[in-house]
Amino acid sequence: MDVIRVSDPADPRLADYTRLRDVNLRRHLEAEHGLFMAEGDKVIRRAATAGFAPRSFLLTERRAEALDDVVASSGAPLYVVSEETAERVVGFDLHRGALAAYHRKPLPGLGELLSGARSIVVLEDLVDHTNVGAIFRSAAGLGVDAVVLAPRCADPLYRRSVKVSMGAVFTLPYTRLDDWYGGLDTLRDAGFDLMALTPGEGSLPLREAMDRLEPDARVGLLLGTEGDGLSARWLERATSRVHIPMADRDVDSLNVTAAAAVACYELSRLGTVATRDHLA
Repeated sequence: MDVIRVSDPADPRLADYTRLRDVNLRRHLEAEHGLFMAEGDKVIRRAATAGFAPRSFLLTERRAEALDDVVASSGAPLYVVSEETAERVVGFDLHRGALAAYHRKPLPGLGELLSGARSIVVLEDLVDHTNVGAIFRSAAGLGVDAVVLAPRCADPLYRRSVKVSMGAVFTLPYTRLDDWYGGLDTLRDAGFDLMALTPGEGSLPLREAMDRLEPDARVGLLLGTEGDGLSARWLERATSRVHIPMADRDVDSLNVTAAAAVACYELSRLGTVATRDHLA
């Protein structure tokens, strides 16, 4: 195992880890070099288990032996630094004491992603990395088969998304639409019933809409951007519009992450009903 102790925060070998707070810089670096960051022991292990290849590991002195097995099996260099040096390199207190830079994998094509999927979540222009990570975690935990992202949606492999998802972004298949304008037509042509989550007039209660589906239905849940929700174009191209009923307490809707969790649960319920009907 190649253990390298580094004391200079400007050491060029640590270039992957510099200025992690600068979102625009990280986007540029990660796109250029095809890398992403995993933070914390659990997330790093999950990235390794999912088959991602590490470029290097950065651990503080107190965590220097925490990932011995992962580092030893990877062949990637391990940089060990003091907590002070780590903070100067990454730009914040690395309280978990562990970072790793991983190579990205090519995204699957849309046809490949959809071929074996029965349930998908489709995100239109969500730009908050925390929200994207939380939705991936809910979708993975509740049995959704895949996620489809609009072209301008935030990167699921950005450090914050990875951390919030607890590594779900490594195991739940996803890809991006090339065409925002006509992308939903491709999903409809593949046989998906596209349910647009919106509190607007004319939408059905989500459970009622789910109960109307055939047992073997393929379903796509459409979720819109944090502020304005789904665009008029995507609402128009949806198969149906649905909402989560609210109690009469001056709250007309949930935030996008909470709505996604409830909707994914309802989608998992559809799968349970379909399985039960099939066995009957």
